[in-house]
Amino acid sequence: MKVEIWSDIACPFCYIGKRLFEKGLAQFEHKDQVEVIYRSFQLDPNAEKNPKHDVYDLVAGKYGVSRERSIQLHENLVMQAAAQGLEFNFEHAIPANSLDAHRLIHYAGMHGKRTEAAELLFKAYFTDSKHIGELETLKGVAADAGLNPAEVETMLASDAFKAEVQAECNEAAALGANGVPFFVINRKYAVAGALESDVFLDVLTKSWEEEKPLIILDPSSKAGQSGLCTDDSCGIDEGEQK
Repeated sequence: MKVEIWSDIACPFCYIGKRLFEKGLAQFEHKDQVEVIYRSFQLDPNAEKNPKHDVYDLVAGKYGVSRERSIQLHENLVMQAAAQGLEFNFEHAIPANSLDAHRLIHYAGMHGKRTEAAELLFKAYFTDSKHIGELETLKGVAADAGLNPAEVETMLASDAFKAEVQAECNEAAALGANGVPFFVINRKYAVAGALESDVFLDVLTKSWEEEKPLIILDPSSKAGQSGLCTDDSCGIDEGEQK
């Protein structure tokens, strides 16, 4: 079973939603047979690489509220994050463009480290207040994920994975996502938002039950014992043939 999660590194509900999904997945009986893929989404593709405003002013301007109100809203997010075991430090956060961070996730995916890179980038932004648009931050994340920082530097100096990031953003829109996090299960069910873990458990269970193979009540493979006709034989009791 496949779960695709569209998210943006600078999206607080994406990090919170990641934890809630993981809690639901941990309770799922068949969790070892679930493939999870983190996909790219940019809430603000035009965000500056080196922002001139902090998070509080950025949100205040975007939603037309005061800086004080913006701080209050972020304090609420801090409490929601803490409930999931996460530490958010918005007072030092740097709301930079996330394109290169998403490119790193794609590169990490080539080495089986896509989920690890996403987790480390979330932590770098929300907890450690790192600049996710800067090369040194991304090289550090790469090293922590077990990737080669020098190779990552070479990759980021090129246009590698820019098209892939854009393609995934376009795909999210085509699937009906108008925000993130956006969870797609087996390309049949979608969950929009950081919902409670039991919601994720329910949809995983439903998806599994719908795709699991038929249960054969008579497991016998011998046609003569199960009254089963095959291309090779038909299970007619030998005594009845005499």
